[in-house]
Amino acid sequence: MPHQDFKGLYTAIVTPFTKDGSLDEDAFGKLVTRQREAGVDGVVVCGTTGESPTVSSDEFETLLEIAIELSAGKMKVIAGTGTNSTEKSIQRSRLAKKKGADALLLAAPYYNKPTQNGLYEHYQLIARQVDLPQIIYNVPGRSGCNILPETVARLAIHPNIVAVKEASGDINQIMDVIAAVPDDFTVFAGDDAIGLPCMACGGSGVISVISNQAPAMMAEMVKLATTGDISGARRIHYKLLPLMKANFRESNPLPVKASLHMMGLIKNTLRLPMTPMDQKLEPELRKILEDLNLLS
Repeated sequence: MPHQDFKGLYTAIVTPFTKDGSLDEDAFGKLVTRQREAGVDGVVVCGTTGESPTVSSDEFETLLEIAIELSAGKMKVIAGTGTNSTEKSIQRSRLAKKKGADALLLAAPYYNKPTQNGLYEHYQLIARQVDLPQIIYNVPGRSGCNILPETVARLAIHPNIVAVKEASGDINQIMDVIAAVPDDFTVFAGDDAIGLPCMACGGSGVISVISNQAPAMMAEMVKLATTGDISGARRIHYKLLPLMKANFRESNPLPVKASLHMMGLIKNTLRLPMTPMDQKLEPELRKILEDLNLLS
């Protein structure tokens, strides 16, 4: 699949649970449909926003099946398959391919802090073992290791490694990545607030949290930015910026799940060790959602 197929807006979709903590398949299906109807380019199922560490293999299969069916060929379904074990990542990636995922999102191995060579060998082996387009996910604030631009450039040579989700939060590093990789290699912003700066510097899209709440607005912003209308994109960016910031007042996905609950879309249930957002933050979040006309 050509590199340029992976550009635009991809929603790191939450995983809704019922009050007893089981998978809420009905709510998830409605979330996927809402994303498709808003015109996003795809969804990431079981990324870290989807609480992937607490989702079983059976649940992972179920979520992929629902997303693929409801995407109806109108948006891509990317499976979050990264773990801190290369072999486990390969197993889950093979499962995702078997279920029909369009691509893989592979978070950097967390906690064990591999060297740059270890990161390179980890991603290389997965790319050799699983023939699907793969997106490297650099998120040092949560993984404890930073995939450097020169490592991304080495990995970009492999035909199955088509993109990077850059969530270092460092615009200098993101520019270095954009400068280092081939033109047909996609650099996604992994932080919503840095999405517009990333695209203005040559990035090709966003893998987004805020598009759980405001998919149509975010899709329009990304479309304007990637077609060169930076001033138009900037207007939407600043309109959404308070919500972008509010989404990270506590660990993701606590605020976004609280928002979707206020919007009547899901129950505000998380699996331990994640717990619901501090209630003291609710009035501010509700006001932001009201200002964006997201509460019906």
